Amino acid sequence: MSTRRKLHMRNIIKASRGRKEPAYVPVFHSSSKMRRTVVLCISVCMLFMVCSTGVAEAIDKQDESQRMVAVIIDDLGNNMKGTERILNLPVKITVAVMPFLPTTKQDAMEAHKRGHDVIVHLPMEPRQGKPEWLGPGAIKANMTDDEVRAKVTAAIKDVPYAIGMNNHMGSKITSDKRIMSIVLDVCKEHGLFFVDSRTNYWSVVPELAAKKGMPPVRNNVFLDDVHTLAHVNRQLTKVVEWLDEHNTCVTIGHVGVSGMYTSSALHSSVPKLKEQAKFVGISDLVRAVWGWTGDPATNTTRPSDAQ
Repeated sequence: MSTRRKLHMRNIIKASRGRKEPAYVPVFHSSSKMRRTVVLCISVCMLFMVCSTGVAEAIDKQDESQRMVAVIIDDLGNNMKGTERILNLPVKITVAVMPFLPTTKQDAMEAHKRGHDVIVHLPMEPRQGKPEWLGPGAIKANMTDDEVRAKVTAAIKDVPYAIGMNNHMGSKITSDKRIMSIVLDVCKEHGLFFVDSRTNYWSVVPELAAKKGMPPVRNNVFLDDVHTLAHVNRQLTKVVEWLDEHNTCVTIGHVGVSGMYTSSALHSSVPKLKEQAKFVGISDLVRAVWGWTGDPATNTTRPSDAQ
């Protein structure tokens, strides 16, 4: 290659390098800007995640505060074991008082005095079981319409402060549309709702209640179908599990044979349950969930009548 040509090539290379240098600087600056943009985006995303977590936690806490647990204790009215301890629970509960028994009025009035809800625990014929377990004033399958209506009305009048009703036993009656339709009609006429204790898988109560514009409220967890403290505690764990999936839980226990176990387990579990949900009377629950507006004040026994 000639000297002249070599010089020409060197000039081209130098010129080429000279053109690249200024072109490189903007690229470097653009990369810095990109880095800053990426860092900013990451910071914003992290801030968003933190805020979202805080909002989620706040929503969870709000959901927990809106959850409700209604504890119903059956079989009051006969000075059964555990009655006093149940009435002494430091949270609002619902007591289901059997009519026409020695301490019916006393238990209902004392429960009301302590701020608890009172409902009628109406004896109903079961598919199986001893007749003496029913108690007085029971509803039986062979009764006429008029007899059923009279029995239900008398039971409501016998329990002071009653704002609702549930079934004592009753696996046979709660599957009988004729009788349950009358029972629900009488309840509605007196401003009461009916809680299906779910002693029968074939119960027609929720269906009929919905058709009549009444709350189709029913039991979710039996606490003491087995009479041991260990079982009641396991069932209370199921209440907590139920509340993990639902906003409300209705749970039923008893005084009597299992009364001391149930009352003891409830007293121990109240602090933990209060972290999961608010304890409410069953009337609070049916108003909140179904908008129930029934007012039993003018149609059921009040203090002046009960004394």
